[in-house]
Amino acid sequence: MEDDAPVIYGLEFQARALTAQTAETDAIRFLVGTQSLKFDNQIHIIDFDDENNIINKNVLLHQAGEIWHIGASPADKAVLTTCYNKTSDSRVVSCAAVWRMPTDWETGSHESPDDTAHNPQTLELLCHLDSSAHGNAACVLWEPMGDGKRMISLADNHALLWDLQESSSQATVSSTATLEGKGQLKFTSGKWSPHHNCSQLATANDTAIRGWDLRTMSQIYCIENAHGQLVRDLDFNPNRQYYLASCGDDCKVKFWDVRNVQEPVKTLEEHSHWVWSVRYNHSHDQLVLTASSDSRLILSNMVSISSEPFGHLVDDEELSEGEENHQDDKSKEPLKDSVVSTYEEHEDSVYAAEWSSADPWLFASLSYDGRLVINRVPRALKYRILL
Repeated sequence: MEDDAPVIYGLEFQARALTAQTAETDAIRFLVGTQSLKFDNQIHIIDFDDENNIINKNVLLHQAGEIWHIGASPADKAVLTTCYNKTSDSRVVSCAAVWRMPTDWETGSHESPDDTAHNPQTLELLCHLDSSAHGNAACVLWEPMGDGKRMISLADNHALLWDLQESSSQATVSSTATLEGKGQLKFTSGKWSPHHNCSQLATANDTAIRGWDLRTMSQIYCIENAHGQLVRDLDFNPNRQYYLASCGDDCKVKFWDVRNVQEPVKTLEEHSHWVWSVRYNHSHDQLVLTASSDSRLILSNMVSISSEPFGHLVDDEELSEGEENHQDDKSKEPLKDSVVSTYEEHEDSVYAAEWSSADPWLFASLSYDGRLVINRVPRALKYRILL
């Protein structure tokens, strides 16, 4: 019997890095990276048993430093990337690396509830994504739906396209793009588009959003003042190739059609503090999650700008030409957008929210105090979408 009640797990460490285990489509599994200055940092492997509504966890050591960003390979369940801080010659530098989980990690900790009874295993370093010549690594993006051999790292004002060699023991930079302009330019985040044969990247720096063609590493669009303050996160609509969501420190979430960047298509103003994370549901793109420093997670139903604005699938052409013909036919009006649910289980800034890659109705959120919450799309809405 599935239950809509949230399931909460406490990491006992501060944390801000969260990802679903992308290549795992059977088990509901999330990876969390800790931020501790005193202790060895860890990757917590969170398995959600939805039949019994309980969380099983395993811990792997990440001794390299505190984790700011984590990404899971789209092809190999055991492989992940982290961006982490380490102190070198008494200054802090941000590095990126590719890791492999030990093959027998599952024999680990959830057998014994007494956590002192075992020594956690350590992640195996596959290779460094050494961007020190370019700057501090902010995040690593895997090629969506790829074979796990191509990645992009954003380091200060550079985007580096990496090729992972066969054994994954070495990565080489195949091309780079540089943010040109005045002042200290720095990428804050980015998203690799799953559309256009994965040849496009969107990045955020300061209040601007830029699109890049990865074949030429040149800029294809720029939204100068996308937000009134820093842009924190971006996500592409999985079903509508030109639609992009953004969020930022102006407390807003905006939806863009990158073919016309003068104005957002839609703006949400439901949060009362910085918005750190925006995520489209992978299957049902009207479902959008946002996470904020107001300690709240909000699930919105953005049906009017989804691929099913009338409750059924339409393509982009039909949408643009069909507008004027529908005036008289009331049943053809787009459905109304709404906030589905506001989740208040966190008591600290919610830095990350991610949909499960195994169950389209399930998502996890992570606040800085190390609280991970697993929630489900309300059943009534799920059935409305399905039926």
